[in-house]
Amino acid sequence: MKPIRSFLFVPGVRESWIDKVVNAGADALILDLEDSVPIDAKAQAREVVARKIAGLAAAGQRVYVRINRSPFMYSMEDLLAVVVPGLEGIVLSKPNGPEDIHMASMMVSEAELRNGIAAGTVGLVPTLETARSIQFAHDIALAPRVTAIVCAAAKNGDVARSVGFQWTRDGLESLPFKSATVIAARAAGKLPLTGLWQEVHDLEGLKVAAAAHRRMGFVGEMLLHPSNVAPVNAAYSPSDEDVAYYQGMIDAFAAAQAAGRAAVIYDGEHIDYAHVKTAREIVEQAAQFRAGR
Repeated sequence: MKPIRSFLFVPGVRESWIDKVVNAGADALILDLEDSVPIDAKAQAREVVARKIAGLAAAGQRVYVRINRSPFMYSMEDLLAVVVPGLEGIVLSKPNGPEDIHMASMMVSEAELRNGIAAGTVGLVPTLETARSIQFAHDIALAPRVTAIVCAAAKNGDVARSVGFQWTRDGLESLPFKSATVIAARAAGKLPLTGLWQEVHDLEGLKVAAAAHRRMGFVGEMLLHPSNVAPVNAAYSPSDEDVAYYQGMIDAFAAAQAAGRAAVIYDGEHIDYAHVKTAREIVEQAAQFRAGR
């Protein structure tokens, strides 16, 4: 799956916002049918979102939809409306465990069948917002259709209530389950994502948090405001200095190989095949981001 650095929410009932946010530069949009939509506007939001997906996809925008759920199951009505050509995936809120993901996968299969979409087209991105879902993060990551899992650690959100932690700006209280999410996703070959930064106008705080998450192994974040896209994209992209450093490493190792060696001291450090493999991945990733792929 292509990386998602910035995963931007847009309320599905706000048609004018959807039209504008395509210019925000987010790697992917989440058209929301759930918590950002008033209960009496759910049907309207469903109609707006269903109508917007094809046009957004045609413009090159990756599109996801967060659907509603009852205490027992996800909304089949939502799925039948939005599983249409151009939809990349469904965001699943508050799964209680892998059984919820398996159920959602079967429901998506039914929606694909009814709507004439090729089987397996639509991916799933579960958001881990309960203590039990965090406990079973790896099983959730391995479930059918799952392409990424999200460690939600918002202040006063569902996961804070379920786990019982008290949010702080340095995030130490959420390190254990953030690390567990990264390991679970990486072990399953899926993308580890996190979020949400709720103080949306505090861009400096967001930069610090995103940089810390990147160091932990996350590849991107869910976002609530278009102004948060640019700093998060920058935090999860190799900088010019990074590219220069790793390209220099690749060149130095190539020279060492030409001289018959499989190791070299580069910038004071011992470098061998393992380090150069990492360097090549980072340089390639930077090229992909710059090309907009």
